[in-house]
Amino acid sequence: MSMSIKKGDKVEVLSGKDRGKQGTVLRALPKEGKVVVEGVAVVKKAVKPNQTNQQGGIVSQEAAIDASNVNHVCPECGKRTRVGHQKDGKNKLRVCKKCGHTF
Repeated sequence: MSMSIKKGDKVEVLSGKDRGKQGTVLRALPKEGKVVVEGVAVVKKAVKPNQTNQQGGIVSQEAAIDASNVNHVCPECGKRTRVGHQKDGKNKLRVCKKCGHTF
């Protein structure tokens, strides 16, 4: 399964408890078809004390959500959009279907 969503893209959540929220993709997991979005699907996790976290305790962190539940937000027009693909010589570019901006 190929995903057009990459790390650093701005996306909007389409469904679930965080519907309508926008955030930046922190991690893309193409093998699982999931993405981790900043500030979306925040869960509490119990962490044991270790070298980096001396205290341990309960930590909030973002969980992965299905890539089909997010849509790109075009950096040019600011609208939620689907992504088209265009060839530029050997390179394959991602294109906004609404305004034609490449990203």
